[in-house]
Amino acid sequence: MAEPLGPTLALDVAARFLATRPRSAWEVRRRLERAGADPATADDVLRRLAELGLVDDVAFARWWRDQRDRHRPRGRRMLEAELRGKGVPREVIEALRDEAPERPPEAASAPSTEEERARAALEAHLRGRPLPTDRRGLERLGMFLVRRGFDPATARAIIRERGADESDAGVAEPSGEAE
Repeated sequence: MAEPLGPTLALDVAARFLATRPRSAWEVRRRLERAGADPATADDVLRRLAELGLVDDVAFARWWRDQRDRHRPRGRRMLEAELRGKGVPREVIEALRDEAPERPPEAASAPSTEEERARAALEAHLRGRPLPTDRRGLERLGMFLVRRGFDPATARAIIRERGADESDAGVAEPSGEAE
């Protein structure tokens, strides 16, 4: 059996793990355990990383939410499930739920409300195509949004809003005939 990692080597493993992106304390602990660190060494390393500000579950949860908002918007339910999967404590998730995101000027266009996130997810999914007019196509869009973590009422409202916007803009309704 291999000898457990010493504190210096464990700190090096954790630092390399944190070099790619922020991580939750749970993720770092798991990585240290896989590398062979005993629980006491992992606790010491996590304590030191927290003192240095390199491991902070609150900052990680904010970062994760902001990344999702910018790149792949998710509904609150799915975002919270992802954070739970990353080992973020329930209290941190609940505090994040009530907190309005602070946006730097360069991220001002990122969605900040559930409706804005759903709108952004729908727009990205449609990629400039018009909203389908058939019932089945609209149901598929609704299910897409629900799978992304948005509640059904928000999904319906955003789809209706997009349909109203298209009809106001004079987007031609497909006639069903082949040209």
